[in-house]
Amino acid sequence: MEISKKQMELIRDLRSGKFRRINLLEGSVRSGKTWISLVLWCMIVLKSPKNAAMLMSGKTLTTLKRNVLEPLTELVGRKNFSGSAESKEGRLFGRKIYFEGANDESAESKIRGMTLYAAYCDELTLFPEEFFMMLLSRLSVDGATVLATTNPDSPSHWLMRDYLARNDKNAPEIYRRKLTIDDNPFLPKKYVSELKKEYTGLFYRRFILGEWCAAEGAVYGDFAECPEKFIIDEIDPSEIIFTTVGVDFGGNGSAHAFVLTGFTKGFRKAITLDEYYRKEIISPVALENDFTEFIRKCRLVYRLTDVYCDSAEQTLIKGLRNAAERAGLPVEIHNAKKGAISERIRLYDLMMSRGQYTILRKCTHVIEAFSSALWDDKTGKRLDNGSTNIDSLDAQEYSTEYFADDLTNVRFSGTM
Repeated sequence: MEISKKQMELIRDLRSGKFRRINLLEGSVRSGKTWISLVLWCMIVLKSPKNAAMLMSGKTLTTLKRNVLEPLTELVGRKNFSGSAESKEGRLFGRKIYFEGANDESAESKIRGMTLYAAYCDELTLFPEEFFMMLLSRLSVDGATVLATTNPDSPSHWLMRDYLARNDKNAPEIYRRKLTIDDNPFLPKKYVSELKKEYTGLFYRRFILGEWCAAEGAVYGDFAECPEKFIIDEIDPSEIIFTTVGVDFGGNGSAHAFVLTGFTKGFRKAITLDEYYRKEIISPVALENDFTEFIRKCRLVYRLTDVYCDSAEQTLIKGLRNAAERAGLPVEIHNAKKGAISERIRLYDLMMSRGQYTILRKCTHVIEAFSSALWDDKTGKRLDNGSTNIDSLDAQEYSTEYFADDLTNVRFSGTM
């Protein structure tokens, strides 16, 4: 088992008693922080009483399973670790471990009443603050501790504002260490070089340099600077294996937007092929007619079977389903996944940096939306005050969300 110099320092710090009630490993992607955090977690568990109860949590149970539980199984073996995210509990070195997701503010109710000796948090900046506050209250036994990992976020994020940046007399004691990709000597140099090219702007500073930095300027800097780099005039329909449509509903000044996205073999490219955009107020019947016409037009050229709609408008979604059925259109209409906007932005930033995303010139509203999207200086999030076209962006993102892992994990020459 190879251990880097930085990772060995962390092990020594734990053994020498330098860890505190709150312990945070932060920094860049592929820095080795998750792997060493699991080694440290195992050491914490092994020191705990046999009857101690502990918690491992992630943004969702699915991400916890993928990011943490599967690597933990590889690290210690099934003899020492059993259980599943689906059952929400397991055993690690004989100690009971609960598993929980922290996907929204209501998640804190899932851990009320627990008494915990230790807790592990994967990607803490993605958690709602209410969950973390409740978690700290559950760590009520003597010597209880939490170990967390994260990539940096905005300086205004609750974790930085209310915990890391505090210097008042009541500020909590925190053990905090930063790791970057350059602290991981076991990665091939070519891979590191190519990975650094895949991040730009805000994401480069946060995910490669490991900086807590504010979002400012254009959200999609490369696109805003040179849209022509991503725009194509035509596409051979035979290159498209299948397509999906994303739907965002209008209201209160926003627009109804449909976006058709095509995928090439192996998810090597995502291409915006067609769009619909209508900002004036229209009746549900008019919307249904426009929708069926758009779907029928798309199906004349491409294989289209799935539509993903903004789940906040169930009545309108039901109307679209009924309209599609009446029109004899064999499409499945789903609720959009609607994951964190930061994750949706990161997917497109990644695809753009790889040359994995293009858009047909006729899709003028989506082009304008990518070109004009701005960060909100006050919130650190994407500006959504009606001054830019968020509707087409949402529809575009809904069309690809369910395939984010497939798109992200495509292997290009020299990259992963």
